[in-house]
Amino acid sequence: MDDVAREGRDLVVSSDGQDWRVGWYPPPDPPAGTPHGAAAVCVSGSRVVLVSSDGCRWGLPGGRAEPGERWVDTLGREVAEEACAVVTSCRLLGFSRGVCMRGPQEGLVLVRSMWRVEVRLGRWAPHFEITHRRLLPPDEALRLVTIAEPEVGPIYRRMFVEAAIASVNWRVRPDPTPTRIDRHT
Repeated sequence: MDDVAREGRDLVVSSDGQDWRVGWYPPPDPPAGTPHGAAAVCVSGSRVVLVSSDGCRWGLPGGRAEPGERWVDTLGREVAEEACAVVTSCRLLGFSRGVCMRGPQEGLVLVRSMWRVEVRLGRWAPHFEITHRRLLPPDEALRLVTIAEPEVGPIYRRMFVEAAIASVNWRVRPDPTPTRIDRHT
């Protein structure tokens, strides 16, 4: 399997008894399909923000659109809700598109926007499902992201490469600065 998702090469993913073909699409125009939210590599200074609902499984802030929301509106709302942060600038990295090939949702086509955002962190006061926030160097953040279906790992790696915070071969100099974890109990 390629380390980084490439345009025109779908990944085959099995999830919850369904088979999907997932691909990477460059900006600015989304591929055909149902908008399914936004996800972001959130950068604060030289650190990447990860979030978690249990302190064990870590992910990028993101989620599904509310009715009538534009891609960028979903992005801003989800970053605020999940990371307690304000987007100060953003850049569309691309889109992931998943087509269900087998299973109860066969034929469903979902599209998610992928972003790099600069954020200003607010006071850690989570109100929704996310209970932990962590700031890490980019290489450590990518290694720590929990990917439920390993076959989509190349999509995450493509996001980090497109965000210009990691190299394709992942030989990033270690950062001696300790990580910061915010918890809500």
